[in-house]
Amino acid sequence: MNFFSAAVLLRRAAWQRAFSLLAAVLLAGGLAACGEQKPAFSSIDITGADYGKNFVLSDHNGQVRRLSDFAGKVVVVFFGYTQCPDVCPTTLAELAEVKKLLGKDGERLQALFVTVDPERDTPELLKAYMANFDPGFLALRPTLEDLPAVAKDFKIYYKKVPGASATSYTMDHSAGSYVFDTQGQLRLFTRYGSGAPVLAADISQLLR
Repeated sequence: MNFFSAAVLLRRAAWQRAFSLLAAVLLAGGLAACGEQKPAFSSIDITGADYGKNFVLSDHNGQVRRLSDFAGKVVVVFFGYTQCPDVCPTTLAELAEVKKLLGKDGERLQALFVTVDPERDTPELLKAYMANFDPGFLALRPTLEDLPAVAKDFKIYYKKVPGASATSYTMDHSAGSYVFDTQGQLRLFTRYGSGAPVLAADISQLLR
């Protein structure tokens, strides 16, 4: 074998090794892409957020509730008040529609309504209010003293707006909802008015 032939063979072997390495890298990358494909949500994906991790609040039945109580369910948390003229009833009605759209998986959806007006929203009033939307939905009632800390932990804005009398005030408040997965991890923020079909599709993915 002359020098030229040897050089050709060496070059060919080098190209074969390079091609094999490239093929292996591409195959590994393709497998990784398939294995790590993230679901595409319509809501805002806030997976890994370091807020809204838990709560310890009494529901409208007087039972102390924690996020861990709803393990295995997707939990939607919304802040509002019973005398809210539009945003709150619209959101709760939408969540009731989401539950219907989920079919048999609807029982794995837990809606939690946290009042920002515990001064007027008594447990009795909250219970009657929730019954207008779904008997399985729960209202949570922080005390006036605890409300600022709960709102801060969930990055919720609220403000009392004086009315014509001491009891006719309104409450400005954040209008979006937080969505937790079945392991109690905060995953999504959904804006007010996104629509029941959109939220139902996102929740379906979290229930898989």
